[in-house]
Amino acid sequence: MSDRLPHEKGFHVSWDQIHRDARALAWRLDRQGPDGGAWRAVVAITRGGMAPAMIVSRELDIRVVDTISVKSYNHQAQTQPRLIKAPQAEIMGTAGEGVLIVDDLVDTGKTLALVREMYPRAHFATVYAKPEGRRMVDTFITEVSQDTWIFFPWDMALQYVQPYRGAE
Repeated sequence: MSDRLPHEKGFHVSWDQIHRDARALAWRLDRQGPDGGAWRAVVAITRGGMAPAMIVSRELDIRVVDTISVKSYNHQAQTQPRLIKAPQAEIMGTAGEGVLIVDDLVDTGKTLALVREMYPRAHFATVYAKPEGRRMVDTFITEVSQDTWIFFPWDMALQYVQPYRGAE
């Protein structure tokens, strides 16, 4: 076990990087749906999945987009996931078949386990995956170590930083 706090082994993701990685996710998902390769809808797991889901839906020309809201973090502490808002039932159809469920990251997999239990036939895609949760994802782009904290651009602000040397 490391003496580091969760955020000390950080992987900083810029807006450009999340855009490139979400486009790569879309390309990987292209023509992989059950209906002749087409996907019926995209459902973003809020809030982190919203930006990647928007990019995926644009790249694949999927016009039906909804959200599912699951809370599983309180600041940087992971808690038991709980459903806050479900997507529209008519979008999900029978167990989510033909629906892409998109999130930014799978960590332990607890959030996706809850959603997968509700929609077992949906396709689960994340941009980033950690080893403990990887089994819950059907498609992902980049694997990061379990002890890495990912800093997403929507969680960051630009600010002045003192230089290492020469500042007075």
